[in-house]
Amino acid sequence: MAGREGKICILDLFCGAGGLSEGFHQASERYCVVAAVEMDQSAAASYEASFGKGIVHAVPIQEWLVESDVPQNIDVVIGGPPCQGFSTLGKRDQEDKRNMLWQQYAETINRTKPRYFVMENVPAFLKSKQYEALLASTGKNGILSDYLLTVKILNAADYGVPQLRKRAVVIGYRRDCDNPGFPVPTNDGKPLTVRDALSHVQSHVTQIELPSGRFFEFNGKSYPGAFAPHELHLTRRYSDLSLARFSFIPVGGNRFDIPERLLAPCWKGYTKGATDVMGRLRWDAPSVTIRTEFFKPEKGRYLHPDEDRALTLYEASLLQGFPESHRFVGSKVSIARQIGNAVPIPLGKAIAQRILRNIERAERHG
Repeated sequence: MAGREGKICILDLFCGAGGLSEGFHQASERYCVVAAVEMDQSAAASYEASFGKGIVHAVPIQEWLVESDVPQNIDVVIGGPPCQGFSTLGKRDQEDKRNMLWQQYAETINRTKPRYFVMENVPAFLKSKQYEALLASTGKNGILSDYLLTVKILNAADYGVPQLRKRAVVIGYRRDCDNPGFPVPTNDGKPLTVRDALSHVQSHVTQIELPSGRFFEFNGKSYPGAFAPHELHLTRRYSDLSLARFSFIPVGGNRFDIPERLLAPCWKGYTKGATDVMGRLRWDAPSVTIRTEFFKPEKGRYLHPDEDRALTLYEASLLQGFPESHRFVGSKVSIARQIGNAVPIPLGKAIAQRILRNIERAERHG
């Protein structure tokens, strides 16, 4: 049976601003997050502003395991250890210390004994030494010997997200539970598009700064916020040179459409690769993966389909599936990082529904 009066109790590790928690909450009112852990203070503040006080522990997971009372009667542990060391962007570092945080995740599983756990990461994680070690830990005498794993790379666009975003999803299930499998795609081969997500949003934006005079107290410090997503429809101050470059880029175009006289020196003569740099989104296609610096056109295909600007924080939150009820705390850069790091809400919901099906089936036959 679930831990609290019919509720299915969740522990969210590396919770960020709460994208995965939001997905589980949307899947069923039975899901109840009883604790969350996030060391980024602004992200943890966003979590508290969205889900209530007393849930999130804003400390590194290593400290939390030592200094806090790890909750018991947990049904599902969710969360994605940091993925920067596995990412194909930039220099991949197999020895990045953040890669080892799956061990604290596994230690938490060992101490809470949930029926299921969900771990998500970049696809490259499945080719890492750390994944091999995770798999080995489910063997005889391993820290996760009570569990079996099922693994798949899922594309968020298959589950009602207007964004092409592939993630490795590992679902662990206790040996006395059934394999939940993975959700069946819901888009019927027709993914949602940028137009589907943003058609109701005003394209022309003049506001630059966050709403003033509003602060959120968290862990003894004061942060800007909390802000509803629509309050984050903010542009940036672009140079005349940047605006001139943007003006030459058509829908679906990129830096190769910019006249040579306007190119940065590092782009001149470099005619291959990086086709998303200074790219403009297409109205009638899903967006590219929303990463943490989507507000910088030089970082990818993040120019608005019509306007000469990058996506706003609000637009990116919609492409990630955040509801208007969610709240964000922190600077613009911090909020962008929270949005880009989140698991798209409809993807989390689809996974949660699959696990819910197994739990309720076990209850009926219990």
